[in-house]
Amino acid sequence: MAENGAPGQPISAPAFTPLSMHRPPFAISRRCLAATLTAVLCAQPVLASAGIVSFDEVKREFRSSDTAVLDRNGELLQRVRTDATVRRGQWIALADVSPALRMAMVMSEDRRFYEHSGIDWRAVSSAAWGNLWNTRTRGASTITMQLSGLLDEDLRRANSGRTFTQKIGQTVAATQLERSWRKDQILEAYLNTVPFRGEIVGIDALSRTLFGKAPNGLDAREASVAAALVRAPNAKPALVAQRACEVMRAMEPGQKKIDCDALDMFTSAAVQRRAFEANEGIAPHAARRVLRDLRDAGEAAAPSTASARQAANKEAAVRTTLRAPLQRFALGTLQRHLKELRGRHVEDGALVVLDNASGEVLAWVGSSGPLSQAAEVDAVIALRQPGSTLKPLLYAQAIAERRLTAASLIDDSSAQINTASGLYIPQNYDRQFKGPVSARTALAASLNVPAVRTLVMVSPESFARQLRTMGLPLRESGDYYGYSLALGSAEVSLLSLTNAYRMLANGGRHGPTTLTARASAPAPAKKADDPAVPILDPRAAFIVGDILSDANARTRTFGLDSILSTRFWTAVKTGTSKDMRDNWAIGWSQRYTVGVWVGNASGASMWDVSGTSGAAPVWAEVMRFLHAREPSRAPKPPAGLIEARVTFGPGADGNPLEAMRSEWFLQGTEQPLFALDSGGAGTSTEAAAARITAPADGTIIALDPDIPPLHQRVRFESEGRGVQWRIDGKHFARGNSAQWLPWPGRHVIELVDATGKVVDQRKLEVRGAGIVSKSARR
Repeated sequence: MAENGAPGQPISAPAFTPLSMHRPPFAISRRCLAATLTAVLCAQPVLASAGIVSFDEVKREFRSSDTAVLDRNGELLQRVRTDATVRRGQWIALADVSPALRMAMVMSEDRRFYEHSGIDWRAVSSAAWGNLWNTRTRGASTITMQLSGLLDEDLRRANSGRTFTQKIGQTVAATQLERSWRKDQILEAYLNTVPFRGEIVGIDALSRTLFGKAPNGLDAREASVAAALVRAPNAKPALVAQRACEVMRAMEPGQKKIDCDALDMFTSAAVQRRAFEANEGIAPHAARRVLRDLRDAGEAAAPSTASARQAANKEAAVRTTLRAPLQRFALGTLQRHLKELRGRHVEDGALVVLDNASGEVLAWVGSSGPLSQAAEVDAVIALRQPGSTLKPLLYAQAIAERRLTAASLIDDSSAQINTASGLYIPQNYDRQFKGPVSARTALAASLNVPAVRTLVMVSPESFARQLRTMGLPLRESGDYYGYSLALGSAEVSLLSLTNAYRMLANGGRHGPTTLTARASAPAPAKKADDPAVPILDPRAAFIVGDILSDANARTRTFGLDSILSTRFWTAVKTGTSKDMRDNWAIGWSQRYTVGVWVGNASGASMWDVSGTSGAAPVWAEVMRFLHAREPSRAPKPPAGLIEARVTFGPGADGNPLEAMRSEWFLQGTEQPLFALDSGGAGTSTEAAAARITAPADGTIIALDPDIPPLHQRVRFESEGRGVQWRIDGKHFARGNSAQWLPWPGRHVIELVDATGKVVDQRKLEVRGAGIVSKSARR
């Protein structure tokens, strides 16, 4: 920058008025020039031995204050401010800078830029002459000299100006730069590193902040203001405008008159504008998430080095697995639908799309943006009650454990279940009961009472353990939630729940999700990169998917013309939490799993928003977008499944409980008739009702040392007819109750029906000293 230039001073050298001096002025000027030249020539060999940084190194080390978060194909999704100390944009090639700006900068800072070799000796002579007569001039600092000061911290100008030693070093560095760099490289590096105003550094940040456009679009008026700010970065707008007017006169010498008043108004408005937002784009929550993951990965790799921690923050661009067109459509669809629901006290929503095979996140919408009063909250990872969306995972476990089949009859009637805290009385959404229904109907129609009865068979603790293996972050034990866990009383995130449904889509194999793309930026994956962990019987996963894709099975609740029905194969489940605080729709196709949440970040209740009017319409639109040109076919049944024709016995009105149909069974569980218990063979009631009611699964029993071991007993209770007890594979007792003499160790308690089939089991552990045998006493 100009060393002696002051705001408001003309650019061209003024006429000088001689002053009376004791010595001839030219003698002093020649002496100063000679001394400066000698110092430069003496210092050059020293600097040459140290080496000069190359243009490529400077460009490579340049770091924007923002990180550009890109989609999988390199399209910009979001800019995130990652350096709060400075505002710096992207590196701009000289060819992408407007000709007006290049001319204005050269005319303002270094008119003979293309003539000198780093030092403008004519300007040095003029500056020395002006200093001699105490006349202020524009100074002798060339663009090359200013750049050398910007690149070397030791040469950087302080508030009090540069010392004589710094000026000599700056002069030497400038001559070396001119020998190593081309003129266009010098000007390009200068425009990208020069400070302008406040925290703004570089022409990209200046152009976007003050003028709201890219540097290639700056006109002569904007270019003159930019050039004026270089020499007076923090001057008042009036002084900046005065200098900008002089720059325009130098740029357009043939123009008779420059409207400096209009330029003054324009400058005053420009220097106050902040058009370059700190964070801007369509994926703010995903961007923050991926940057945090990169930072955490860097700290984990080298937690003791500051450079490793800074590496994540210095990434100029980060490529994600997102698809920009899908992200844009998902955000627009969610916002449009929420606007339609504003009259029902709904303002927030979230959406996530996963690739079934790879686990890559293809869309991540964390909030409704301007529609929300908590737009910064990322609802994709926030914990919410999932309502009925846990039911498919529950029925899948029950089917895998052979406690149910898809055709098993479950009584949908008023139930009163004894718990430690009192009676638990579940209710259906419509406060009505359907009587005996098959498990297929109970799940597809989202009936609450049958789900609770199913959880009684599985046990809350066993279900809670299974949910954790599926990646759902349950904070408490299953016994803490009790039987309400079947209806979604625990809190989970949209991301983890959607990934659990992806597990169903993948035949019971669970794997992690990923948001950060590989360096090679592959196309959407067709196969999983990492082997998934099998945590559920693939046959049970297939049956649950078949149920959730069955439009006929859901008619009792959703009707025939449901928003959940698509023209291509999909499986979907909705859910609503207590008091209508959360509404969900999660489902999958052959290729994708989509999860949608609608509600209020504050936890306030919605008004009259059901599963089909809240999240489901958004889910359906996104699915249609995904499969506009891509088919979705039903999965092939895995080995070990049997498709058999089943009929149902009569109900209270004498008509069959459900229509005859083909049904899928785990091999060995198939049967042709499902009817109410009448003592005959082929009914499903006994198999469904036979269960262990006490103790709970996972019980730990501590033997009391003050009570004789022979007087300590564990009582077993069960329901069902003709049942027998087995302990660790050995027959123990018959009937619905039994007392067992506990023995230290881990044990498996099994309930066996009349045919010898295990219908229920519990695992427990006994701790403490057991009975000492007579042989041991000896």
